[in-house]
Amino acid sequence: MSIDYKSEIERLKKELDVTVVAHYYQRDEVFEMADITGDSLELARKCKADENPWVVFCGVGFMGQSVKVIAPEKRVLMPKIACCAMARMIDGSYFDDSVKYMVDRGVPKENILPITYINSDATVKAKVGEMGGLVCTSSNAFKIIEKGLESGKKILFVPDRCLGQNFAIQMGLKSCVIGEGECDPKEADVICFNGFCSVHQLFTLDDIEFYRNKYPDIKIAVHPECDPKIVAAADFSGSTSQLIKYVNDLDPEQKVAIGTEYNLVNRMRQGNTYVLSSTKPECPTMNETTLEDLYLTLKSIEENKPINEIVVDPHTVKYANLALERMLAIK
Repeated sequence: MSIDYKSEIERLKKELDVTVVAHYYQRDEVFEMADITGDSLELARKCKADENPWVVFCGVGFMGQSVKVIAPEKRVLMPKIACCAMARMIDGSYFDDSVKYMVDRGVPKENILPITYINSDATVKAKVGEMGGLVCTSSNAFKIIEKGLESGKKILFVPDRCLGQNFAIQMGLKSCVIGEGECDPKEADVICFNGFCSVHQLFTLDDIEFYRNKYPDIKIAVHPECDPKIVAAADFSGSTSQLIKYVNDLDPEQKVAIGTEYNLVNRMRQGNTYVLSSTKPECPTMNETTLEDLYLTLKSIEENKPINEIVVDPHTVKYANLALERMLAIK
């Protein structure tokens, strides 16, 4: 007999002390089952404030880790411990190599302030925390970099080169990317690790030209994980929550093409909204989680045999949380 996953999930949510959480990029049927939805840091903070001891997080691995770092007392399970490709591009050894790259080119270690995008593994956040650095999100990166520069230090920005470059351009700063051409950390203000989001690399200038030719008055809105050339050609660039607000504030008759993950764009509004791509910009790892996975994870709590539990060691929790707290202290 087939299982009605939606009904069973609703039953288990009512019977268990659990909160189901889903990121904006999750597929619709999973997203609709969540008690809390939002962006990565927003979700972690809401989980900390939530009274239930169990969290089932539908997203990618670093997001479940963020909950565990901010709220180590929570039991955090993930239906799929899916891997964010960008977060996977850097680990502790690659971070150390990046610091060494700068030191070998004349920047003393004590003159380096690392900033890591929240889309990174907890071990990277911890290394950043140990060096006196901070975490940032796509919505507050400008403010965090601006504050960091007050220290007089060079900014090592990991792992997303596009985010680092875009905010450096916005602030009138000089940036370079390690491994891309001649990157002299003594000459640049922001030194970026060579990581990127594969989904946000799909959007091209040809896509923008296509929509502008077809609809001359169209607005182009993109995420700052896009290439700097795309951001420069757009009408608006912002984080997931900022994109949602921008689109919601538009006149319903205003056409807009959006450069970010497909599931989010598809939910924004019914009319005059287009995906800024000739192909479907769908994050493969965000779409791994299914209703069956969610059901089985909740069922494992009911049977007292929890699966896919997120575990972060105390040392990593301490220093990763320190990097997050430094970010949250900046108003």
